Amino acid sequence: MDKAYNFKEAEENLYSKWEEAGYFTPQARFGKGDKDAYSIILPPPNASGKMHTGNVLMVAIEDLLIRWHRMKGDPTVWIPGTDHAGTETQITFEKELKKQGKSRFNYSREEFYSKIKEFVEGNKGEIVQQLRKMGASVDWDRYMFTLDPQVVKTVHETFKKMYDDGLVYRGDYMVNYCVKCGTTYSDVELKHEERQDPLYYVKYERVHKDHGEQYLSVATVRPEPIAEDTHLAVNPKDKKHAKLVGEKVLNPLTGVEMEIIGDEFVDPEFGTGIVKLTPAVDKNDYEVALKHKLPINEVLDLQGKMKGRYEGLSVNDARKKAVEELEQKGLIGKVDEKYMHSVALCKAGHKIEPMILPNWFVKVDAPKKSLKKPALDAVKKGDVKIFPKWQEIKYVRWMEEMRDWPISRQNVWGIRIPVWHRVDGHEVRLWTLFIDKNGQQHQGSIAQHYDNNFSLEEIKAGIQRVLVPFYEEHNQPQIYIGENVPVEGQWIRETDTFDTWFSSGQWPLVTLGYPDSEDFKKFYPTSVLETGWEIIRLWVSRMMMFGYYLTGEPPFKDVYLHGMVRALDGRKMSKSLGNVINPEEYVEQYGVDALRMGLIAGTANGKDFNFPKDRVIAYKHFSNKIWNMGRFLLMMREQWDKEIPRFEDLDKKSLNDEDKKILNGLNKQIEGVEGFLNKFRFADAGEFIYQFMWHEVADSYIEHVKVREDKDVALSVLTHVYMTSLKLLHPFMPFVTEAIYQQMPDHGESIMIEEWPA
Repeated sequence: MDKAYNFKEAEENLYSKWEEAGYFTPQARFGKGDKDAYSIILPPPNASGKMHTGNVLMVAIEDLLIRWHRMKGDPTVWIPGTDHAGTETQITFEKELKKQGKSRFNYSREEFYSKIKEFVEGNKGEIVQQLRKMGASVDWDRYMFTLDPQVVKTVHETFKKMYDDGLVYRGDYMVNYCVKCGTTYSDVELKHEERQDPLYYVKYERVHKDHGEQYLSVATVRPEPIAEDTHLAVNPKDKKHAKLVGEKVLNPLTGVEMEIIGDEFVDPEFGTGIVKLTPAVDKNDYEVALKHKLPINEVLDLQGKMKGRYEGLSVNDARKKAVEELEQKGLIGKVDEKYMHSVALCKAGHKIEPMILPNWFVKVDAPKKSLKKPALDAVKKGDVKIFPKWQEIKYVRWMEEMRDWPISRQNVWGIRIPVWHRVDGHEVRLWTLFIDKNGQQHQGSIAQHYDNNFSLEEIKAGIQRVLVPFYEEHNQPQIYIGENVPVEGQWIRETDTFDTWFSSGQWPLVTLGYPDSEDFKKFYPTSVLETGWEIIRLWVSRMMMFGYYLTGEPPFKDVYLHGMVRALDGRKMSKSLGNVINPEEYVEQYGVDALRMGLIAGTANGKDFNFPKDRVIAYKHFSNKIWNMGRFLLMMREQWDKEIPRFEDLDKKSLNDEDKKILNGLNKQIEGVEGFLNKFRFADAGEFIYQFMWHEVADSYIEHVKVREDKDVALSVLTHVYMTSLKLLHPFMPFVTEAIYQQMPDHGESIMIEEWPA
C-alpha cells in the first residue's frame, strides 16, 4: 500500500471501472425483489454553463442515497440529464453574441435556434464530464436532455390533453415582460431589488373647486404614463379621503376629466393616500380596472417604447419629458429624491414592465378538475413528506395562493408551443416579424406583408416572431394542436415556447418513459426528490401537479430540500461581487471526496450555509487518516505472520473488554448512521462516522492493538471494525474507500456492491 493516498490517481481510474462493470444499472442484490426498487431523478443541471457548488452538493447527497440503497440490495436507478434552461441559456448566449456586435434580430428563428443548440451541445459535454468527475453513479444508458424528441412529444401531448380538458386557455392578461429579453416571466421567476428613485407629488386640479382645495396631490414614481391615466382612487374606509369618491379632476397633461373611485386596494399610508390608475402598466391598477370595468389604454410596445403622448420615446426619456411639462405647468408640488422602493427584475437583471399580452395560461384551480388541490392535499395528509419539516409551510402557502400560470415565453430556445393559425392573407391582427432573403427585417400584419408582395412561404422561412392577439370567443381562429399540420389550407405556427417549468414539471414522467414503459411501471413514483429549497415553488409544485394530473399518483414519495451554498463571506455568490467559488479548483487541490463530504457536513438540516472551506480541508486530512489506518492494519497483519481468523469465525469468548467496547461502538455507529440517513440528516450521519473512525478506532483502539499479545484476536476485530466502517463511509466518500478496499485482504469485487452493514 502506497505511503500516501493519491486522490488524483484514484479518481481517474475507479469511475470507469465501476461504469464498465455495470454497477450503475438497477440490479436486485442479496435476494431483494422488485418491491424494493429505489429511484431518483437527477434535477438536470442547466446547459447554459458549468455546474456550480449547489449542483455539486446535490450530486453528493443523491449519490450518497443511491450508493446506500444499492448496498442495501435494492434495484436502484439514478437517471441523469441536462436542462435546456430556456430563458437563462438564451440570455447567456445573447451576451456572447453581443461581444460579436450581433443580436438575435440578425437571424431568423430557425438560424438562431441552431446557433444556441451548437452552444448548448458543448456545455452538455462539460456537465457530463463534471458528473463523472464527481463520482455520480448515474445510469448513463438512461441519460436524457430536456429537448430530446420523446420529451417534446410528451410535453406536446400533455398540452393537448390539458387543452381538451379546459385546463389551458389563451387570453389577454397582465404579465411580467422584459423588453430587453423580449419575453414574459412568471411572478415566481422575478428578483426584487431595493432602488432609490424620485417620488413626484403631482397636482390634479379639481373640477368643482368649491369642494375644498383647488388641487389634490398624488405621489408617483412613474409620471410618464399620466396622459393615459383613467381615474384616481382612494380607500373608501379612509375617513380623510372617502368623501372624494365621485368627484372629478383634470388630467395634469391632457386636461381630460377623471373620476375618483373608491377601492380598498389603496394604502392610505402611501404618499397622500390618493393614487392614480394606469391599468396598462400596474398589476393592482389592472385588477381594479377589470373589477370596475374601466378603460385600459396601452402605454408601451414590445420594444419598450411609449405609445400615445410620447410615441416612440423610451420610458426614461418620456419620464424626463413628462416631468418637464408638469414643471412648466406648475403641477409638481414636491419631489422626494431619496424614495426607496422595490423594483422587479428579470433573470438577466433588467427592469420588468408589466404589460398586457396574449398568453397561454394553465388553469390551476378549475372547479371540476383542480390541478393544485391534490398536490396540496398530498403534503397536508402526509402522503408526500417534505424534509426538513419546517420547509413544508413554504410549499403549502404557495399552493394555497397559486393563481393561473402563464406558460408562454417569447424565447426561441425551448419547446415550441404546437399551435397553428389558419392564414388566408387578409389577417390584419396577426402580427409577424421576419427577415427576408436579403437580411432585411419586416414587421406588420399578414395583410400588410401580402400587400408588399411577400408570400407566406417567404414569411415563414425568415420568421422571427408571431404575435397572435386575443380573440373573442365568437371570433376564434381555427387552431390545430399537434405536430402534423393538415395539408389543406395555409397555416402559420406560433413562435412562443413553453415556460421551462412547464416542460421540466414533467421530468419524472418523461425520464421514466411515461406512460407504458417498463421503467415507468417499476420506478414510478420515484423514491425521493432532492433539490434546493429555492425552487420549491418553481419546480416541486409543478411536478406534483403534473404527476397527479397524468397518473393519479405523486411523482415522488419524499422531498428533501438542501440549503443554498453561499460564498465564504456569507453573501450569495455573484460574478459582480467576485465571490463565486469554482468547485473544480477545490477538486484539484483537495479531491472529490473531501469536497463532497465537506459540503454534506455543512448542510445542517437544509439551511443555507457558507461554503465550508475548513471542512473540505478537514476531510482531505480525514482521507489521509483512514488511508494510514489501512496501512497500519496491513503492516500489523504482515508482522504477526500468523493466521488471523475472519471475524465471523472468531471465538467470541476470546474478546476482552476493549474488543467488546469497540464492537459495541461499531453497532451504535451502524444504527446511528442508518437512523440519520432515514431522516435525511446527512451531516449528522457523516459526523458520526468521522468521530468514530478518528477517535474511537484510530486514537483509542489501534493504540490498544499495538500492545496486545493476542494480536490474532485484536487484528481480527480491528479488520472487521475498519472494513465495516469503510462500507458505512463509502456512499459519502466513494473514491478513497474503494481505493483502500481493493488493497485489503479477502476483498470482494468492489466495495460499492458490498452488503450494507446490519
